[in-house]
Amino acid sequence: MRIMVMDGQGGGVGRLLVEAILAAIPEAEVVAVGTNATATANMMKGGTTLGATGENAVVYNSAHVDAICGPMGILMANAMLGEISPRMAGAISSAEVPVFLIPMGKCNAKVAGVAEKKLADYVKEVIGSLEKLKK
Repeated sequence: MRIMVMDGQGGGVGRLLVEAILAAIPEAEVVAVGTNATATANMMKGGTTLGATGENAVVYNSAHVDAICGPMGILMANAMLGEISPRMAGAISSAEVPVFLIPMGKCNAKVAGVAEKKLADYVKEVIGSLEKLKK
């Protein structure tokens, strides 16, 4: 299973996802895709050796993976202080694979019915969904 983890800014959420995925699904091939070099480098510190940065990396990898994970803002053009381009958001939302999102308050979007939880709890939910996907 090839899983793309996408993040921007400092890549902290992405790094948590990379670490958790590799711990739970060690056979997974995790591709860290950042909107900037700092985010990509931080995600790669989570244990993956595959990383790419920028708009084209997002567009390309979105079409070549089995699942996509990241904070909710990756679906929203101009989120993360403008780091998410409309083309990036379009590639993620048009991907023909499951997309697992972690709700974050910083992107000014609230999803009705989503309970306020700790980041670690959301990461556990994503891992559970990925484990079901691989079966």
